[in-house]
Amino acid sequence: MKRRFREGGDGVTFDFAPMVDVVLLLLIFFFLTSNLGARQNALPLDLPRASTTVQETPALPIVSVDRAGKLYLNGKETTLTQLGAQLRPLLQTSGGVVGLRADERGNYGTVVRVMDEIKRAGGERLALGTRSAQSGGK
Repeated sequence: MKRRFREGGDGVTFDFAPMVDVVLLLLIFFFLTSNLGARQNALPLDLPRASTTVQETPALPIVSVDRAGKLYLNGKETTLTQLGAQLRPLLQTSGGVVGLRADERGNYGTVVRVMDEIKRAGGERLALGTRSAQSGGK
């Protein structure tokens, strides 16, 4: 069996443009979905420890419950009855995601009531606040 080779063939070419397009689209996707900054609330909460943590997203409304059971929405004190009305406009910009930070030694019943109120206000997902297991403290 005799094989014929083309004389003067161009060889194999590879077009990099589609690959660059895909890489740029992936880059844009990761930029848009990444956490671009952390926000520290000034409330003195003793958050539970977790082995894996992520940074807070600035656009999320943060509901905090301190050890005494007081509620705060984005650092401002509120009540359970006012929480739903104050959360509704914020949920539209956050896509239904609410950050919930509760003191480790706080009342579990209060946290559950807050979660129920967040759900009634239209919250679809909770981002629970924790601190890194490596961080110092109590």
